[in-house]
Amino acid sequence: MTTPFSSDGTEVMQRTVIPAGAGIRPPDVGVEVFYELERTVAFVSDNGFTKVALQFPDELLSDSATIAARLEEATPAKMYILGDTSYGSCCVDKVAAEHVGAEALVHYGPACLSPSCKLPVLHVFGRQQLDVMRCAEAFQELYPDLQAHVVVLSDVAYSHAIDNLASQLQPIYPNVVFSQLASKESLDSAQPVSGLVQQFGRCFKVDEQHGLANYTMFYVGCEGPELTNFMLSWNQCSFSSFDPKTGQGRWETLDVNRALRRRFYLVERARDAQVVGLVVGTLGVADYLSVLEHLRGILHQAGKRAYTLAVGKPNPAKLANFLEVDIFVLVACPQNSLLDSTDFYRPLVTPYEMEMACNPARAWTGSYVTDFRHLLPGAQEHIPFPDKVSEADHEPDVSLITGELRSTHLCTTPDPEPTSATAVTCRGHSYTVSHISPAASFLESRSWKGLEKQLGQTPVTKAVVGRRGIAIAYEDEPCG
Repeated sequence: MTTPFSSDGTEVMQRTVIPAGAGIRPPDVGVEVFYELERTVAFVSDNGFTKVALQFPDELLSDSATIAARLEEATPAKMYILGDTSYGSCCVDKVAAEHVGAEALVHYGPACLSPSCKLPVLHVFGRQQLDVMRCAEAFQELYPDLQAHVVVLSDVAYSHAIDNLASQLQPIYPNVVFSQLASKESLDSAQPVSGLVQQFGRCFKVDEQHGLANYTMFYVGCEGPELTNFMLSWNQCSFSSFDPKTGQGRWETLDVNRALRRRFYLVERARDAQVVGLVVGTLGVADYLSVLEHLRGILHQAGKRAYTLAVGKPNPAKLANFLEVDIFVLVACPQNSLLDSTDFYRPLVTPYEMEMACNPARAWTGSYVTDFRHLLPGAQEHIPFPDKVSEADHEPDVSLITGELRSTHLCTTPDPEPTSATAVTCRGHSYTVSHISPAASFLESRSWKGLEKQLGQTPVTKAVVGRRGIAIAYEDEPCG
């Protein structure tokens, strides 16, 4: 019997095996060009690295041995291949690189371009082929108005062809802006530039008087989590796309308003939750420890209990083991944080959604934040917890999910959490509030609470030889 949390193995046995790398590297493109071996050799040699980790996604692992051998021939460095990543393949797997003592890492394939922690990283996206002439024709079909204000975005695998596309369109469309991959120098620059947008590893400059909200986005790439992330983050803009695989352009039909309503529903679920699980979805993105500490602080101020969970790549079976948790917060890169939690026993939300549920100073405006670094103190989207909580915020409100009254436990001072299952805390001089651990209450409600000793209640017996074999077929069981 197959359930959302287990299966009988039939699906695995009937699964069609697709050769790794099929359709990823075009057969007429050599490994030297596709994997940019010359640039990689210069990166290793110029910096004098002696141990380098090569991180490949599953679809490119078939070329990994060849690439490692070529690089070891061209450089004195030892190469280590990282196959199965700890979390999403778009993120830099810093933990696996540290296991081999790597001094640098070369990341191959699609990347979220999230800032990594200290370790020097070279991104090699893989030069996918793009029919520039057909892409320009599709753009002209979608935008007959030559004065249209458009921002051209692209998947990282097609970023190498954006300059050629710009040479075709800029003489015709004077108001078209082409995004470029942001360099480390531009990201570290503290001096603001008027109209410059730097987000998700891209940078482009728009007309400040016209406003970004009045631009249309044109995306070069296939449908996927990156495009969804762009559409939710810049939801005030209309989107069109060009699929290089099919050679067709189209207006995107994703109902952004419906997607935002779904996210707002998850915010209401987060407001109802009392026990929250903070799922660590990355160990390589910068400031992930800071946002975990930030979330613990706002959850404590909102009167919710928080538990930090490190389970690797989250799936329904893993998270179903934590039945006492009402909702999970996935701390991951922007592309992996928008995980569809339909099959999960409890929903998963983003740090932005959890902060919206806990912080009374943050109101739902329709804008959406997928990069958790923007929520930290000093960032552009940070809204501090109010210094004083009004009496209205302490009054119970009605849950939009259950229709029942829910009490709020907002506090402004980070008092230490009670250590016992029950503790009485004085809130003002007029009344006291009893804090009961939700996890302890859940344990009390369970019919099975673990093994019980029952000392003196059961007879003492000698140890005997048990059954032999494996669970699917013990030796004393009949065959068939």
